[in-house]
Amino acid sequence: MNDASAAVSGSVLRLRDFRLYLGVRFMSSVAMQMQSVAVGWQIYAITEDPLSLGLVGLAQFLPMAGFILPAGDIADRFDRRIILAASYGVQALCALALLLLALAHEPATWPFYAVLVAFGAARGFTSPAIQSFAPFLVPVVLLPRAVAWASSANTTAVIIGPALGGILYVFGPGVVYATCLVLFAAMAVSIAAIRIRAPVHVGQAGETAWDRLRAGIAYIRSKRVILGAILLDLFAVLLGGAVALLPIYARDILHVGPEGLGALRSAQAVGAALTAVLLAHFPLRRHAGAAMFGGVAVFGIATIVFGLSESFLLSLAALAVMGSADMINVFVRSSLVQLATPDSMRGRISAVNMLFVGASNELGEFESGVTAAWFGTVPSVVIGGLGTLAVVGTCAWLFPELRKVDRLHDVKPG
Repeated sequence: MNDASAAVSGSVLRLRDFRLYLGVRFMSSVAMQMQSVAVGWQIYAITEDPLSLGLVGLAQFLPMAGFILPAGDIADRFDRRIILAASYGVQALCALALLLLALAHEPATWPFYAVLVAFGAARGFTSPAIQSFAPFLVPVVLLPRAVAWASSANTTAVIIGPALGGILYVFGPGVVYATCLVLFAAMAVSIAAIRIRAPVHVGQAGETAWDRLRAGIAYIRSKRVILGAILLDLFAVLLGGAVALLPIYARDILHVGPEGLGALRSAQAVGAALTAVLLAHFPLRRHAGAAMFGGVAVFGIATIVFGLSESFLLSLAALAVMGSADMINVFVRSSLVQLATPDSMRGRISAVNMLFVGASNELGEFESGVTAAWFGTVPSVVIGGLGTLAVVGTCAWLFPELRKVDRLHDVKPG
């Protein structure tokens, strides 16, 4: 029995290359979460300005947005292992630069933003390559389970990463950055050890990169299930980006310090990880579209509860519910995008998808920082939660075909 047959009869975890892939996803999330905790706390300690936290997200998003679409075309046409090894190597160099800044006790914030710009550019190449790699590592019948396991690895890391970052920050930010340096270097080695080479798309004679990009965007526009899922996630998470303001909640509202900040950042991932494990063992059988809309609605309600809370335990609970609800959205969206995408366009479609995901996360952080500076921290979070609920209603009306999706495997390319 070969690896694929063993996986079909048992679990995707029997596949060696998929296990390596999961390990890379896990280490990547751990390192990024640790680094995010350290950078956020350090910059806010220097400036004590909520807008500076929003600029952390913007500094990463803008270069990522600039590179991610051409990177999707590159992922379709070149070996994804080489692309990923190189991008993780650049991220290791960024961690080294942050380490040197910490050791030098740099009092200005612009060098940190400069490093984050380079980090965001590297992520622009990482995202489409890593997202489009998974369908080539597992049998298509097990792709939803593979998506759930990948989400579980990511969210488990998001539990561990912030907590570990908060604990290590007690010994100084340099310890956090040194640990991230080791993890990013290990990722480059691990991804190179994967044996499977995904097929590359040669393209037609005379076809330009712009032609290939336009074809990918045209496909998304024609496939309204993909378009609706991406837009729902974009605007819902864009408005519900309370995570960027956690340093303010930890220090000024809940008074729990950097250790508490790590726990707050982990709480959302705890709910997400538990839900991801359940989905890996018991995937959604029916009413997938309705479950996606319901999950985003619950996310908005929990965001409002978190924004109004002055209790550390209630805040932890609200964040856990937010993570659980968002995981349902992530699972359905990721499965729909993968199942509805032809192999020849996986890199480009993943690039567009991750561009919107990045916009919802990084621009969501910037939006939260701006509205907090304008209206105050608590009103900013509450307004964002209300906006998320409005997005759910609007997308349910605009994309009835997404709301009516029943079985995930009924969705096909073309």
